[in-house]
Amino acid sequence: MNVDMDKTLKRRILHFFFPNRCPVCDAVIGAMDTFCDECSGKLQPFTGSFTIKDAAGTAAAFVYDRNISPAVMLLKNGVCGNAAYALGKALAVKLRESGIAEKADIIVPVPLHKSDKRIRGYNQAFLIARELSDELGLPVGEGIVIKSRRTHQQKRLNRHLRLINLKDAFAVPEASLVWDKSIILVDDVCTTGTTLGKVTSLLLENGAKAVYCAACCKTPALKKTSDEENPVQQNLTSTAK
Repeated sequence: MNVDMDKTLKRRILHFFFPNRCPVCDAVIGAMDTFCDECSGKLQPFTGSFTIKDAAGTAAAFVYDRNISPAVMLLKNGVCGNAAYALGKALAVKLRESGIAEKADIIVPVPLHKSDKRIRGYNQAFLIARELSDELGLPVGEGIVIKSRRTHQQKRLNRHLRLINLKDAFAVPEASLVWDKSIILVDDVCTTGTTLGKVTSLLLENGAKAVYCAACCKTPALKKTSDEENPVQQNLTSTAK
């Protein structure tokens, strides 16, 4: 039995006991379905472009808006359901269409700090990477990049504080695992791209040949906010000194 048939059989058996559900509205759907027809029709494909410093290319499946956010929040709240499968399948299509899939050697998920992973129960980027692996036939390099320091939530910070927040937060324990490799770096949502940019630079510094950044969802451009509006600025600034 090949991998695709084995996965299909497992999903169909699981669906018999625990019906598969749309990760947006929770409606029961087919065992191999991603979203229900109604929700699928509301999702906005990401058709634009975005730049990550030093990345060889980028790809995103959906615009991050209120129509797709319930699926993302399932992952972030520790309730995976069908979300990783649905988002991963859609991202795999974009990676094929963009030509990135055929250039890559390995898939690397953006890591969580061990304490955050323990609270959530999993790293959502790894679950998405695993779905990409099934679709694209590429190995997943879990643990190639680790998050060695816990950080504040990036979405609450402006660009300057995002950089401070991520200073020395990631590490590559064994550089030989990325040496001369073309890597797809995966995350669930890309907002400003600061996290993807930091990890991309780190991978290249450790010998990666190329890094392609992929996110299931890309947010619209954010409005600038002043540092005074941010509740964690003082703590971050003092920590960085």
